[in-house]
Amino acid sequence: MPVELPCMCASIRRASRALTQMYDDSLRPLGLHATQFSILQALELAGEVSQSQLSTLLFIDSTTLTRNLRILRKKGWITVRAGADRRERWLRLAPLGGRELQRAMPVWERVQKRLQHKLGDARWCDLQKLSNAIVDIVANSRMEGVSNEN
Repeated sequence: MPVELPCMCASIRRASRALTQMYDDSLRPLGLHATQFSILQALELAGEVSQSQLSTLLFIDSTTLTRNLRILRKKGWITVRAGADRRERWLRLAPLGGRELQRAMPVWERVQKRLQHKLGDARWCDLQKLSNAIVDIVANSRMEGVSNEN
């Protein structure tokens, strides 16, 4: 049993790294990383979005997202078009990316089911709710911070 860390941030980050390793191990034979899969899946769900919107949706910093998008673009899995502003970029899942995502879905579903089985349905649902609640709390506290600065 791992040592219980008193810091919530450290505990959640450790759990996140463990989950990422589990998904990466399963997706690796397909030549795909969990972060890439997440971006492809988000684009399939969201349709065309700006890079800023995708960053907010996935809570990924701009530098990390840009690095991952560059790889996905080189593979032909996403399309990028310029926005009205030179700095604005609009992203969409390319047909090739859609096929790659569909190829990876059975592997992803097996990992999901295995984890859900090990956690149990109640803890699985609780974890989904807690992770969404954490994102909401952090996003709202960022917005409060912005409004407090004015």
